[in-house]
Amino acid sequence: MAALRAEMAAPRSIAVVAPRHVADGAAVGGAETLLAALARRLALRSARVRLLATCAVNHFTWANERRAGRMRDGPLEVELFPVDARDAERHLALQQRIGRGEPLSDAEEAAWLANSVRSRALIDHLRAADYDRVIVGPYLFGLTADVVGACPDRALLVPCLHDEPFARLRAIRSMFARARGCLFNSEPEMALARRLLGFDPTRGRVVGMGIEPFEADPTAFAASRGLTAPYVIYSGRREAAKGTPALIEYLRTFRERSGLDVRLVLTGSGPVDRVPFVLDAGVLPEHEKREAMAGARVFVHSSRLESFGIVLLESFMARVPALVPAGGEVLRWQCARAGAGLWYRHYPDFEAALHRLLRDEPLRRTLGAQGRRYVEREYSWDAVEARLNRALEEL
Repeated sequence: MAALRAEMAAPRSIAVVAPRHVADGAAVGGAETLLAALARRLALRSARVRLLATCAVNHFTWANERRAGRMRDGPLEVELFPVDARDAERHLALQQRIGRGEPLSDAEEAAWLANSVRSRALIDHLRAADYDRVIVGPYLFGLTADVVGACPDRALLVPCLHDEPFARLRAIRSMFARARGCLFNSEPEMALARRLLGFDPTRGRVVGMGIEPFEADPTAFAASRGLTAPYVIYSGRREAAKGTPALIEYLRTFRERSGLDVRLVLTGSGPVDRVPFVLDAGVLPEHEKREAMAGARVFVHSSRLESFGIVLLESFMARVPALVPAGGEVLRWQCARAGAGLWYRHYPDFEAALHRLLRDEPLRRTLGAQGRRYVEREYSWDAVEARLNRALEEL
């Protein structure tokens, strides 16, 4: 009888909605990477799964750079829809006010969402289709609010929620309340939704994303770049919101105070000023990024605004310990659960922790080994798929 109930509850068709999808290896955000990964895994198991996204590539302009229509990305069927015209200046002006903590009227909150990325064509498709579940995220976009508004009884929100001013808007609280449920990336993220938005945890499940196991040569990256000094690494977008300018200054101070020639390798997208001790490797092929991680002494994830930390878990898989800001609740939680990293509140903490990780090789190896075991246990695709399937049935 239980098996019959599970079969009846299991969805027959699923749409996964993301702001962007780029299948040719170009960089997209962590939330979009996560949504596409979940869609691919579902596509391997489900009779009908389709990823729906906009024709945009650039997350600043949201211009329609790709052709609308259907395409294949491995096992996944993808359909792209044009972005609607928007008043970008109006959106940015309101976003700046939100970022400063200024109160907005209901009309202004609606205008902020209305001039975010949206697609009437995508919403029309959802209304006409017969998907049993619609998985959509992240929470910050007008497109996400539109999807939840169009099919609240079928919408499962993957919020990728951060503790930031945008999360405190009344429109965002309403979106969380209307969705059928939420698929969170971590327990601290779900606790944050409860604290900030009054979210009922019985309507949420923690799922996360699977991390593929890999082995990487720890000497290959340094050899290919002529890098002879030890290095720490950061992977991801390089911008103030991710803490990369502060990280560069912290390492500059560390080098001056310690006299140690420690370099910083950056992989990912975004502008970086030319600094003698920084190697900007840009967006790397996956195998080379893994080699760069494996050869690092420490992975430094400088962002406080994370709901999961894909690259953090990849560094654990590469057996490299992490150093994260104490204010980044999710990253600190991952490091503590894994026994695979240290955290810092301010520069003196950063200096002490980095000294320790650079000089104590047995500790570094122990933390790295514990991190890999943690990811293999908690974030194998078998473990994640089991959580996802339970969520799709129970919600």
